[in-house]
Amino acid sequence: MSGTLLEVHDLKMYFPVYGGILKRQIAKVHAVDGVSLKVEEGETLGLVGESGCGKSTLGRAILKLYKPTSGRVVFQGKELTQASNAEMREVRKDLQVIFQDPYESLNSRHTIGKIIEEPMMIHGIGDSKSREEKVLQLLDKVGLQKSAYDRYPHEFSGGQRQRIGIARAIALEPKLIICDEPVSALDVSIQSQVMNLLIDLQKEMGLAYIFIAHDLAVVRHISDKVAVMYLGKIVEYTDADTIYTNPIHPYTKALISAIPVADPTAKKERIILKGDIPSPIDLPKSCCRFGPRLGFDFQADKEPEMREVEPGHWVEWCEKCQNALKGSK
Repeated sequence: MSGTLLEVHDLKMYFPVYGGILKRQIAKVHAVDGVSLKVEEGETLGLVGESGCGKSTLGRAILKLYKPTSGRVVFQGKELTQASNAEMREVRKDLQVIFQDPYESLNSRHTIGKIIEEPMMIHGIGDSKSREEKVLQLLDKVGLQKSAYDRYPHEFSGGQRQRIGIARAIALEPKLIICDEPVSALDVSIQSQVMNLLIDLQKEMGLAYIFIAHDLAVVRHISDKVAVMYLGKIVEYTDADTIYTNPIHPYTKALISAIPVADPTAKKERIILKGDIPSPIDLPKSCCRFGPRLGFDFQADKEPEMREVEPGHWVEWCEKCQNALKGSK
C-alpha cells in the first residue's frame, strides 16, 4: 500500500420527501449524514451495518451515481463531486462497481461477450479482435469457460453471473472497485468461491475494494479495515483484527455478538438490542442516534463526535451509552 487512493470528507446524501396536495417537500431522508473515510492503494475497506443504514447509498454517492447533497469525494487527487460528466467518464476507468444482484445488473438482451466488451468499447480501447481476445482472457481469469462468450445471462447460475459482473468490472483494469454486497444473494458454498476470486484478483492486479456487506464474518475474511455504519453515520472505524477483538461502540459489540460460532459447546453472550432501527426521516433526539436502542429518549444538545481511543481506532463516543454499557457488566 503506497498511498491514499480515495478520501471522503463529510459526505451527505439526503433524499427529499414530498407530500400534501401541492406535493411540496415536507421532510428529507438522511441516508448518508456526514461520512468521512479513506482507502489506501491495494487495501480493502469493509463497510458493515444493518439494512437501511446507508451503506449502498454511500457507495453510489462515491461513484456519483447519486449526486451528493454536500461533502467531498477525492479520488487519486481529483475532486469528483464537482466533476463534469466527461470528467467522470475518464475517472470511471479506474473506479468500478460490482452490484448485489448479478442478474439485474446484466443486460439480458446482450451476450456475455458483448457485456464484458462494452466498457472497452465506450472508452475506445483496442479493435474488435483485440477486445474479443481480452474478453476470452477475462472469462478464463474469473473461472468461466470460453464458450460463455456467445451465451446469455439467463443461461448461468447466480454465482456464474456474479463472475461475469466481476469480469466486466476488471475489464478496464481499475484501481478501486466498490463491491455492493456481491455475495449476499448467493448460496453459502458459492460465497466462499466468489470471495476467494476477489482476493486472488486483488493480489494479482493490485486492486482496492470497498466491500459493502451486513455479514461481519464475510467482511472479516476479506477486509484490512472495517467501518461500522449506523443510521447514515460511521460509528466505529479501525483495522479488521481490532474491530473483532476489541469493539468499543455498543452497536459494534451487538453486531459482533450476533456472529455464529462453529463450536456448539462454546458459550457466547448475545447482546439483544431494543426495538428497530429509527427512521432516517425522523432522527432520534437522544444522546446519540444509537441511544434509543439502549432505552435513552432524552434530548441532547448535539451529536457526539468521533474520538481516537487508540492509534487508528476511531469511535463515535457517547458518554451516556458507554456508561450504560459499563453499568450492565
